[in-house]
Amino acid sequence: MPARAAASSVSVAAATMEPMVRSAAAAPFVARREQLERFRSALALAAAGEPGAILLSGDAGVGKTRLLGEMAESATAGGARVVVSHCIDLGDVGLPYLPFTEALTQLRPLGDRVEDVITARPALGRLLDNGTAEPPAGTEEQVARLQLFDGIAAVLGAAGTSQRPLVLIIEDLHWADPSSRDVLRFLLARLRAEHLLIVGTYRTDDLHRRHPLRPLLAELLRHPKVDHLQLPPFTRDELAEFAVAVTGAPLPEADLHRVLARSEGNAYFAEALLECGADPVALPGSLADVLHARVEQLDPIVQHLARIASVAGRRVAEPLLWAVAAQDPAFTDSSTFDAALRESVAHNVLASENAEWIAFRHALLAEAVYTDLLPSEQSSLHRAYLRALGADSSLGSHAELAHHALKSHDLPAALSASHAAAREAAEVLAPAEELRRLETVLELWDAVPDAEQSVGQDRVAVTMAAASAASRAGQPGRAAALARAALTRGDPLRAARLTPAAASYLIDDDHAEEALERASAALVVLDAEEPSVDRARVLAAQARSALNSDLDDIARQSAERAVAESRALGVPDAEADALTTLAVLEVDEPDTAAGLLASALAGAQGSGDLLAELRSAHNLTSNLYYAGRLDQARKVCDDGVERARTTGVIWMGYGVSLLLLRELTRYVTGDLSPAPPTRDDVPPLAMATLQVVDLYASVARGDPDAVDRGRAVKADWQKDPWNALLSGGCTIDGLIWAGERDEAVELTLQLIDFLGRTWNDYFLGGIWLSALGIAALADRAEQTRLTGGDPAADIELGESLTTRAVQTAQRGRPRGGRLGPEGRAWLARAHAEHARLVGADDPQLWREAIREFGYGHRYELARSRWRLAAALAAAGDRTAAHDEAAAALAEAQQLGAAPLTEAIRQLGRRARLDLPGSRPAVGVLTDREEEVLRLVARGLTNRQVGEQLYISGKTVSVHMSNVLGKLGASGRAEAVSVAHQRGLLEVDRAG
Repeated sequence: MPARAAASSVSVAAATMEPMVRSAAAAPFVARREQLERFRSALALAAAGEPGAILLSGDAGVGKTRLLGEMAESATAGGARVVVSHCIDLGDVGLPYLPFTEALTQLRPLGDRVEDVITARPALGRLLDNGTAEPPAGTEEQVARLQLFDGIAAVLGAAGTSQRPLVLIIEDLHWADPSSRDVLRFLLARLRAEHLLIVGTYRTDDLHRRHPLRPLLAELLRHPKVDHLQLPPFTRDELAEFAVAVTGAPLPEADLHRVLARSEGNAYFAEALLECGADPVALPGSLADVLHARVEQLDPIVQHLARIASVAGRRVAEPLLWAVAAQDPAFTDSSTFDAALRESVAHNVLASENAEWIAFRHALLAEAVYTDLLPSEQSSLHRAYLRALGADSSLGSHAELAHHALKSHDLPAALSASHAAAREAAEVLAPAEELRRLETVLELWDAVPDAEQSVGQDRVAVTMAAASAASRAGQPGRAAALARAALTRGDPLRAARLTPAAASYLIDDDHAEEALERASAALVVLDAEEPSVDRARVLAAQARSALNSDLDDIARQSAERAVAESRALGVPDAEADALTTLAVLEVDEPDTAAGLLASALAGAQGSGDLLAELRSAHNLTSNLYYAGRLDQARKVCDDGVERARTTGVIWMGYGVSLLLLRELTRYVTGDLSPAPPTRDDVPPLAMATLQVVDLYASVARGDPDAVDRGRAVKADWQKDPWNALLSGGCTIDGLIWAGERDEAVELTLQLIDFLGRTWNDYFLGGIWLSALGIAALADRAEQTRLTGGDPAADIELGESLTTRAVQTAQRGRPRGGRLGPEGRAWLARAHAEHARLVGADDPQLWREAIREFGYGHRYELARSRWRLAAALAAAGDRTAAHDEAAAALAEAQQLGAAPLTEAIRQLGRRARLDLPGSRPAVGVLTDREEEVLRLVARGLTNRQVGEQLYISGKTVSVHMSNVLGKLGASGRAEAVSVAHQRGLLEVDRAG
């Protein structure tokens, strides 16, 4: 290849724009004022710390790129930092993370702000430094990929400030690779308060029914921070304005009509037509004709260079273009190449981008030139690219090499390049692209005689590598299918060694029984061998499979063997896996289970397996929490949260679960303060769950919006039954405090029915819900008795809820273990509430509830003391009632539990207890008004009250009007209730 002088590099700076280097910016800008104004509004919000995104869509050539140019210029003029990146068409896979690699490379010169983020996240360094850095030792790729996503978001967040917000422009999302689509989804999901505006474009006419961008668009366009700008074709008036800008003079009406009819308002087509002149005879018939005409006007050597460039797609690296052109005799030296390149730029066919790329002025032009090539010409030029890339690997990626090999029908080269591209994708943590490349290898395998020698692996190894990539890409079904294929092709001993990984994929795809069968078959083979690392892992896999198949005896036996062999051979991952299985089985021995989980956690920490470490931290926290060891649970949980945060994976499954457990523990141990503003960036679904958990404390605090927040979650019960349980139970509790007993009872029944159908009839949360439902019924029955009614129906319903609570405690215990302290406490409260419902409030039952809640649940302990005080007062033991009420009041005040505090004070007024802030009201009602109200409470009419008191019904009505006014009540029943609550009226509550 002829040498090329360094001084002959393309100098087309005048044809570029800053910061958006695209020659299309030279085209006139007209109309699009509404879209530009919406961009400016979104940018102003980003500057104020309200990040967002704009998805700009329209047909090819409608003017998206030109509008982006105007947006970029406007943003730059306003002080914003603008970074432009692109997706490129490289077959059905593409280059992993290309637009984000391009963007971060431009941001890297910002200095410490960016470098500090990269240093803290090694996975990000792998991407930006071409995969040269190794991930943390033992860290699983899934974790590293999450760390990579977090790092990309952190860099973009750090690059923008209130004075200089960041605008990230991503062009041609219809060509985005799978990993880039995942990053975009993640970025938009975690937008919080960054000074960032993301603008992405895509072609609507390219989105066929099964286009991979469609599912992502359906998700993103529902996001509240995403604005969808649809760019329509020019109207007649807009085209007239555009014509003036292009030609310098108004277009005659007839010519304008012809251009409008021919271009259908497409800006690029219209511009090309106008540049051709408005002669109706000369007017080309289609956009392709226009584009071909533009190229055909050029010198033949320039046309040839455009054809070579078109084979690479919309843009090509200049050194690669020269390396391909230099193979052609037409380009005898670099000066010929440079002259042709400058000529193509001068005629608006090609342009320079970022002093690195040679790009067609428009993607449509590249497509038109490429499709005009004969098939043999296309293949020949793809082979030229293949030779250039094969001779110098610095000119492009293995993915590009594989693309050109496939297009030139060189199957051996395509196979080896695809395999290398798969390794390349793995290095930058792009499992979807890795999977597609490996599947290409498998598709080509039979067509290439020496495939195994070419890639350095046999078919079984490639198939299992593809299964691993599928699992990491979130495709469990595909992972399981590939693993089955690998096991079928391998000999028995090899299949046995591959079984642990295969079992994991099968379990993930809900095929635990098949996983158990395969693990058992593998053990038949391996048991004939000496103890080995493979057998330890198969035993752990068999134990986990048996556990998921509810075969506890097999699970225990295999797990114990796995632990023994793992310790003997030093296999920490298998040991941690087996210990976790044993811990789940030790339901009757929480101490034993906690010890096993602690050992699993220590082993995972020692092995550097971060996923296993976080899984063990979550399991141990959960074990300690449900065993009532709240201080220990909080310590393990806090350590796990900090570990997840510092490694950049706080928002992944186990990280979010630890955050939830932390908030639960904080509430139960008596911290009712609102959760502090999170510095943990979590996806909206996870954030929604955190907000649901906060309802516990919100209801206890008496937040005025707590019930409405809980009601709002009901529409999404089907999406997350766990959220349904938490939000529903808290809403029921809030409704009881608000006096909305009817709604509380109805919601209890609805929620129990929903979760019973979703999970099973004896889900453990049903004890909590039943206790709350009985409490609502007891309150309603008390009100019924106050007004002389019969609570028989409520008592009957309460009986059924009490029975449900008891049966759930007996039959709903996980795997036959003992009911934990929380479950026992709520069961005790259910019994105490039932006694209150039937009119036999029993102090002993409330003492039992206090004893059970004594494991550390401060709020429920205080609430149970309040109920005990009421039961003691009703039984006539005023001294004991005072002591319990005083203790409950002091605790409620310290906790900040406003509704409970007020309820205790009302009890003090009713029962004439000398509590702070609960002195009985004096002189609110006259003696006669009290007499009238007492008789009304017995259900008497005005006439009957008058007969009892020897006054007229009209006089009774006057007294009742006075009572209603003094108490602020709207009716007789409410007046009785209010007077009772304020300690102004004593009634008989038995019945």
